[in-house]
Amino acid sequence: MTGISDHAVLRFIERVYGVDIEKVRAEMNTPALASAVEFGARCLIGRHGERLVIRDGIVVTVIAKGRYVGKTIRT
Repeated sequence: MTGISDHAVLRFIERVYGVDIEKVRAEMNTPALASAVEFGARCLIGRHGERLVIRDGIVVTVIAKGRYVGKTIRT
């Protein structure tokens, strides 16, 4: 399979499916996020229950609501 960059996928979603990326970014960029970054938080629960993972003041990924993200404890 030919490699496809994340940038290309993002542009495809934006230009072929008509998703307004800046509108999505604006929805994510809430006052709560600004406060979390200022406080030094590593994660913020968004308005839809998703987790926004923050590193060095930047949201680096989003984890869907209800998805387990911790380590598995084996007994």
